[in-house]
Amino acid sequence: MGSDQLPDYDELTGGDGRPDHSAWGLFGAHDEVGTLNLIGTGEVTAAARLVRQGRVFPLNWDVDKPSPAVLGRRSPVHTVLTSPRGKDDYYDDFYPQASSQWDSLSHICHPDFGYYNGVPTEQTSGFSGHRLDIQAWSRRGIAGRFVLLDIARHRENLGQPLDAGTRQAIGAAELDEVMRAQGVSSATGDILLLRFGWISWYESLGAEARQRLSDGQFPAPGLAADEDVARWLWNRRVAAVAADCPALEAMPFDMRRADGFLHYRLIPLLGMAIGEMFALDALAGHCAQTSVYEGLLVSAPIQKAGGVGSPANAVALM
Repeated sequence: MGSDQLPDYDELTGGDGRPDHSAWGLFGAHDEVGTLNLIGTGEVTAAARLVRQGRVFPLNWDVDKPSPAVLGRRSPVHTVLTSPRGKDDYYDDFYPQASSQWDSLSHICHPDFGYYNGVPTEQTSGFSGHRLDIQAWSRRGIAGRFVLLDIARHRENLGQPLDAGTRQAIGAAELDEVMRAQGVSSATGDILLLRFGWISWYESLGAEARQRLSDGQFPAPGLAADEDVARWLWNRRVAAVAADCPALEAMPFDMRRADGFLHYRLIPLLGMAIGEMFALDALAGHCAQTSVYEGLLVSAPIQKAGGVGSPANAVALM
């Protein structure tokens, strides 16, 4: 189904085994790619034409940050092997989703409806099959137009700074407000980058404050978990959304309730690609200086059969 034929969010009424407000079957009964299907050759070539300045911005935070790791993950242990002929190295306790990351479509299971597109649990990563694993994306790569929404800088410009150490839930109305202020518009297949200023806030913390964040959930800004946000992203035909905060959505969140966790709406129901802890400060600074908030994003998730997530491996070009 072409993007111009996709129903709007409120038209996703389910039926025939499909939940309401889900994209199940829209990209094919056996689809494992989700909203990345919205990025076709036309979207990629159009995004490539946005590279006019020759500027390259890696979007990957240090692989061992945050340190200590958060949300139940571990920090990698790096060992360097030295010989007369040179060096080699390896990592223990390497969690692909501990720093800048992509969540695959097998990362989250809806409490009522299961995995995206109705894929049975036993066919997903960690069981007998590898459906919905990270290779569904790594085999095709992720490349397309990015649009940066600098929510933190917008709040600063209004004289209402966003405190990245508190829970601040950003809704659809504010996303629209930031787009208008920056003079940007959306297009089918966009990769939306959201800057909340969390990484720069984290970098300013001392060791004791960082240690406190390593135990369970903690307050952090992000998207609101309400349906309006899912509707906004779907109706704008967003292919992927990534942010510089730990969970994309505001924390703490409530995974006990289907409406308390935005991931439930985006990953298993809509099949949307989610990225977290992308390092956006340098890119955002350049965008603010030039008043250009779009360009080409290229990412190569790791090739791992059955992989549940991947380091971002993302670069923005302008």
